[in-house]
Amino acid sequence: MNVLTRFIEAMPKAELHLHIEGTLEPEMMMSLAERNGIQLPYADVDAIRRAFAFGSLQDFLDVYYAGMSVLVTSRDFFDLAFAYLTRMHAQNVRHVEIFFDPQGHTSRGVSFDTVLSGLVDALERAKRDYGITSKLIMCFLRHLPEEEAFATLKDACRCRDHIFGIGLDSSEKGHPPSKFSRVYREAREQGFVAVAHAGEEGPPAYVCEALDDLQVKRIDHGNRALEDEKLVQRLVRDQVPMTVCPLSNKRLQVCPDLTQHPLRRMLNAGLLVTVNSDDPSYFGGYITENFLAIQSSLDLNKHEIVQLGKNAFKSSFMTDTEKQSALDDFDQFIERFNGSL
Repeated sequence: MNVLTRFIEAMPKAELHLHIEGTLEPEMMMSLAERNGIQLPYADVDAIRRAFAFGSLQDFLDVYYAGMSVLVTSRDFFDLAFAYLTRMHAQNVRHVEIFFDPQGHTSRGVSFDTVLSGLVDALERAKRDYGITSKLIMCFLRHLPEEEAFATLKDACRCRDHIFGIGLDSSEKGHPPSKFSRVYREAREQGFVAVAHAGEEGPPAYVCEALDDLQVKRIDHGNRALEDEKLVQRLVRDQVPMTVCPLSNKRLQVCPDLTQHPLRRMLNAGLLVTVNSDDPSYFGGYITENFLAIQSSLDLNKHEIVQLGKNAFKSSFMTDTEKQSALDDFDQFIERFNGSL
């Protein structure tokens, strides 16, 4: 194991782009299906893994929603989230900001409160057991009408103490951010912080809409922003955080060859970019694996890895005091690591 690999594995991390439903490992999927009497379209774990050959975002979503069907009880959501958080503890993750998709569950007859209670219990236990801090971000499914998003927002307003922000995910093509302008305005008025997926498969104009129409504080993905120089200048000027997901980009054919991934160009342009795992059980790796894959593919140096690691804490929704404490800890880690060489 080389020094940079050891550094990546040991460094403190924050993850800002993670769909909790996307951490459903095939083994857990089969186990929960059996526990809840759910009939999956897969005979076994190997069959599930064979389905993880995606040609597009929609190919992935078809499998993703099928897997989601095994999540029924509060215990299921607790087990799912705590398994992810336990893995994050092993990967030296100190802070997570987790997406969840209530519409993907309420449409199946699973109540909003069932989903939220399991997730919140897992986050609270992870803070007690592992010291991992967290924020919960509720996403609207962009392929559904905005009217349905309003109903979901109404549920979220009842649970304001547990939900920090709102996001926008699912099929991007043909579903511009502006489709959700009214519900985002209402959510902001209710005190929710706004983020949105934009510029993954959609054009740079979707990133502009997310910034202007939805008034987001962070862009999830955003790769295609590089196609618009004026947009890049704006993102750099305003230091808008961008949550990049290398292995997701590879598996969904957004960037099939990671040696051609735009992450280094984004860094060199001065964009505030971070590394995340998106839907790790489906895309072949959690946050450490994403760092290792992109470092190897782009031959990133230690300075660039440090910058990416710090960017995540800077881009988080932690308080300024919490951010400074995390960055101080990061610097202390670097000193200890260098001293051990």
